[in-house]
Amino acid sequence: MKLEAVPGAPQDGDMEFVLATEKEFEEVVSMSHGIYGGLDYLPSRYHSWISEKDRMVVLAKKGGDVIGLLSMFIVDGGETALLEGLRVAPWERGRGVAGVLQRFCCQLVKHRYPSVKVMRLTRDDKLNAKELSKYRVIATQGILLVSFNAPELSSRLASIPVPSVGPSQTSSSVLLTPDEVRAVFLERGGLLQDLLPNQTLIQDWQPFQALPGNHDLLRRKSLRWMADDPTLPRVASLCTAPFPIPAGPLCFYLNIDIFGSELQGAQEQLMSHLSAHIPSLPGEVRCQLFLPPTMWRPMADFCTAVLGLQLEKGYTEQYLLESDI
Repeated sequence: MKLEAVPGAPQDGDMEFVLATEKEFEEVVSMSHGIYGGLDYLPSRYHSWISEKDRMVVLAKKGGDVIGLLSMFIVDGGETALLEGLRVAPWERGRGVAGVLQRFCCQLVKHRYPSVKVMRLTRDDKLNAKELSKYRVIATQGILLVSFNAPELSSRLASIPVPSVGPSQTSSSVLLTPDEVRAVFLERGGLLQDLLPNQTLIQDWQPFQALPGNHDLLRRKSLRWMADDPTLPRVASLCTAPFPIPAGPLCFYLNIDIFGSELQGAQEQLMSHLSAHIPSLPGEVRCQLFLPPTMWRPMADFCTAVLGLQLEKGYTEQYLLESDI
């Protein structure tokens, strides 16, 4: 479907903008080959994205061929547009396609959703100073990437002792009910206000304000929510359902976001998330943990020395960025 003309949107005589459909899937996957070192999420998300409410997946085409993709997802009660999935075909990179596509999408959002005030996105720390200068840095999280063989880890995980607790302490890994999720994560000024980075719930690279209005959006994701205490949490986490990635024929991705700095609770919740998911996985797993920067080193040591996982790279950061729209 070719998009309507948008007042004030940039034009390019050689480029047209269309809404993505099923028929462009193979072109998009081919254009994205090798991106993110095999951790690309788009092949597993594309089909659901193109039909998701309040999401637009826009393709840039030249001569009938797909040369770019960008998704804009409206959240936070209609006040925020999340920019996701930016892709530019290798043969078109460096020619300004990304900038034209982003400006078009921003104008399209303003045209269709006048209530949107800001655009938010997450990026890793490979952004240069010029790119960073376009945005406000709202928060940073450390990125810890580990890998393991699921059947091998599953066979020995039960024998790994959980982090020691004092005689008066109870388990630090409590699986939350939907009502507890709302109370702990999604109430303005709620229980996690001092733990969330700038009071923002960042889930698998997607930033959401801690608002009840985002509850249904997050509920559709089939997340696993945990906290050490539903009434007075010091650490909380959430984990995506695993999905296949292009890194290998039987390779899966697992994303775990950790909020708070209570190390023992974070370790115990990590083990709980792994125990819940890896028995059903047949092959290799790449697991990314996003956590406070100060927690990165002790959690990396725990993953390698105690759990026997492979550290895939050193410390990197995730930036939460924002600009007015």
